[in-house]
Amino acid sequence: MTTAENLSLSLKGDVTALAGEIRRISLKGKDVVYTLERCRRKTLGMRIDSRGLTVRIPSREALRWVESVLQNKADWILKKLDEWENKKNGELTWEEESVFPLLGEPWQLASTATGVMRMTRAKVTTGVKERQLKLPLPSALTTQQIEKIVMEWYREQALACFSERIALYADKLGVARPRLRLSRANTLWGSCNSRGIVHLHWRLIQMPLKLVDYVVAHELSHLIEMNHSPAFWRTVSYVYPDYVAARKQLKSLG
Repeated sequence: MTTAENLSLSLKGDVTALAGEIRRISLKGKDVVYTLERCRRKTLGMRIDSRGLTVRIPSREALRWVESVLQNKADWILKKLDEWENKKNGELTWEEESVFPLLGEPWQLASTATGVMRMTRAKVTTGVKERQLKLPLPSALTTQQIEKIVMEWYREQALACFSERIALYADKLGVARPRLRLSRANTLWGSCNSRGIVHLHWRLIQMPLKLVDYVVAHELSHLIEMNHSPAFWRTVSYVYPDYVAARKQLKSLG
């Protein structure tokens, strides 16, 4: 959901890399593997994405200078590498025993002795029937079938939960309940337009309820203030006083 993180000391003169070399460096005691690319550019550039750290340098630049720059930028590099590692760990795996978060709690797709598939909270105690979703499907599933099952489950849970929270915060704000649309936007958890339609990203249903509430309170406050002015944030704080902490936590998640 997030593009590659870039830190470039300059963007002048960048041309396709001539070659790539895998190297290692110790940054604040942590061993970091990176790809060094020499190319026809005048300055050093760094990119961090799902593949790790890539450093692009002028073709004749000394390695000692490169490592000096990496040491100076160690905090930024380690922070961004950790963020990408967390994103990778949060990716869904379409297998029966995989964990699928719902409102901050772990759930799993598992088969029963009768061949019925059900979605159940991971490590739940026996007898917690109200926390289980029965799925009358064959016990042997393909990854595509599992993805379809889980995504439909997420959609149902998201629509029910988001609709309930929208109703709650609309009443608190004294505004008409807006129409809800689930979103797959690449960079937004939510959005609201002047036609009274709120879009909420389906992945919010994976987050703790307090973060769902923050996004709902934020977007519904736009029905009063269609901006991010001080008046807008006062409106948010009226219905969600701890919005600063929630905003920071949500930002750290991607």
